[in-house]
Amino acid sequence: MVLSPVPVPGHPTEHATGHPSAAGVPPARGTRPGELPPVHDALLCVALPAFAVSPEHGQLTGRGPEGVYASGRRLLSRSVLRVAGREPVPLQGRLATTDRAVFVGALRVPGDTGPDPGVTVERSRSADGTERITFRNAAARPLRLPVEVALGTDLAELGAVASGRPGPELRASVHGTGLRWTAPDGRSAAVTADPPPADALAAAGVLRWEVDLAPGAATTLHLRIHSGRTPGAAPPGGAGRPGGHLLSDVQAEGDDRRAGVLLRACAEDLRALLQRDPAHPAGVHLAAGVPWRCGPVTTEALWAARMALPLGTRLAATTLRALGRTQVTGGPESGRIPGPLRDAGPHLPPRCTGVEATLAFPVVLAEARRWGLPPADLDELLPVAERCLGWLRRGLDADGLLPDPAPGGPRRAETQAHAHRAALLGADLLDACGRPGGADLHAAARVLRERFRSEFWLDDPGGGRPVAARTPEGSVRPQLGGWAAHLLDTGLLDGGRHARGLLDRTETEQVARLLGTPALDSGWGLRSLGAKEPGHNPFGHRAGAVRVHETAVAVAGLAAAGHEKEAASLLRGLLDAAELFGHRLPEMYAGEQRTAGARPVPHPAACRPAAVAAAGAVHALTALAGIRPDAPGRSVTVQPMASAPLGAVRFSGLVVAGEPFAVRVSRLGLGMVEEAAEGLQLGV
Repeated sequence: MVLSPVPVPGHPTEHATGHPSAAGVPPARGTRPGELPPVHDALLCVALPAFAVSPEHGQLTGRGPEGVYASGRRLLSRSVLRVAGREPVPLQGRLATTDRAVFVGALRVPGDTGPDPGVTVERSRSADGTERITFRNAAARPLRLPVEVALGTDLAELGAVASGRPGPELRASVHGTGLRWTAPDGRSAAVTADPPPADALAAAGVLRWEVDLAPGAATTLHLRIHSGRTPGAAPPGGAGRPGGHLLSDVQAEGDDRRAGVLLRACAEDLRALLQRDPAHPAGVHLAAGVPWRCGPVTTEALWAARMALPLGTRLAATTLRALGRTQVTGGPESGRIPGPLRDAGPHLPPRCTGVEATLAFPVVLAEARRWGLPPADLDELLPVAERCLGWLRRGLDADGLLPDPAPGGPRRAETQAHAHRAALLGADLLDACGRPGGADLHAAARVLRERFRSEFWLDDPGGGRPVAARTPEGSVRPQLGGWAAHLLDTGLLDGGRHARGLLDRTETEQVARLLGTPALDSGWGLRSLGAKEPGHNPFGHRAGAVRVHETAVAVAGLAAAGHEKEAASLLRGLLDAAELFGHRLPEMYAGEQRTAGARPVPHPAACRPAAVAAAGAVHALTALAGIRPDAPGRSVTVQPMASAPLGAVRFSGLVVAGEPFAVRVSRLGLGMVEEAAEGLQLGV
């Protein structure tokens, strides 16, 4: 069973639906019904379909989203440790791995002299609900410690937790070596302990031990959470986890060691976000983000699979299959991939993620083919891409532009960029596979380019600028934001020369200059809306926050177009932000202007880890090497950034044409392929 999505107004998902009230349970502190609880300062260990949300002190108090979850339900909301009637003094909380958090505390016991604690307590909590509590005695005498753990749960659905109405805590019963809770709908959860507790108080949900510690000795209590699952459902964590074979073991090493640390952390986060389609157990795709966006396959999962293509094509294939199963196959909307509406900022009505996914599908398939998608996968997915392209041709209006939401919505510049890329790469794909329709798509792309330059470009004394949209009434929305990065992300399979790009050379140079101004480059990444635009809000998803996906697209597009100064500035800002976020980038964070000594400000409701953030960092970092594969043509070209903004760097564990690929970029910006598939023609 896959976690349920949580619709949230203004969040980068979809419009909200209400949740029924649950009497007697206060909402999370600082939240109102319908408002997401903050998770920016929580430690999230993830191994979908299970994850745990813990505060830095490690005690689960039952407030807000704290707890252990599996398959969209909170199995444990409260786990409070006391020793001799007192809670340990919290000293440190950290993520040890993507799926495990460690919390260290200390205790002074009777007879201690001076300020030094005699006992340290380490709690290791895994995403699957396993917890190890280790006590160490640093005193010179033996100790007997009365230990108790107060446990509780509401067995609430994730959507109810997100709304601040999870329901009352359930009454426990003694069960084996622990406790058990059962919800009115028959769902249940149980905690077992090893060694067994000396006493169990079901009414209070408390397990008790007497722990004997010799001088210098340590002992460990083991707690494990079990869920009552429906037959055939995957267990939380390990046994039900999709295989890591979908993504390669990528590594980076060089002058800036942070690149390697970030790349490794992002690959681990992507593996932790893999989840199975409950109706198709062999199907695997990325969750959009934890904790709020672990539902069915989304547009973000497709973008993430695209940006993770350097780690192999298997994830792209499984994601394309999952989306292809949702495609409309009859009627006037035939070929369209459904998707909810999503907030588009203060100046435009909501946009449709289904339009975005329909346009992205043939693009990802075309690029996956270039990276080495097996012919069998291509043959299976090509008909779906053809139907997407057929929907695109029918959706273009009389002016050759695509409304969003179609057919009566505004004409958005970003949507035209997606449509142009889909037409261009889709035509190449059909031509290469000997399928009809390529000529019509090339013609549609040509008309779209011409119309875009006349409808979406405003001339001004500063060199001009693209406009965000034109409404059906003909008015212009001139606000500039991170969406402009997508204008550069077209024609990149043409060697990065932008000979067939949506913009001409002069316009590309102007967009690059605008993306590099302080109004858009915050110093931590690209703002979704310029700082000088009306309605700017540094925390707004489409109104000024830094979105990692857009920043990564900008880095790659700028680098491919030869605007390395602007690309390097955004890349360094992203890398600096990642370091201060512990190398786990949230999907977005505040677009506050960077100043000396400042840190990036987290968004309280942003998912972390998030698929587009983790894959976006992979996309931005590998842009340093400028890998241009053509697996069907048995060739690969490397066009590294000549400025080498991070110094020398070597990437290994990449995958081109189904085989390991390694490339080195020197401090002079010179590239050299060190490992590649046999028979692959190399060019630098």
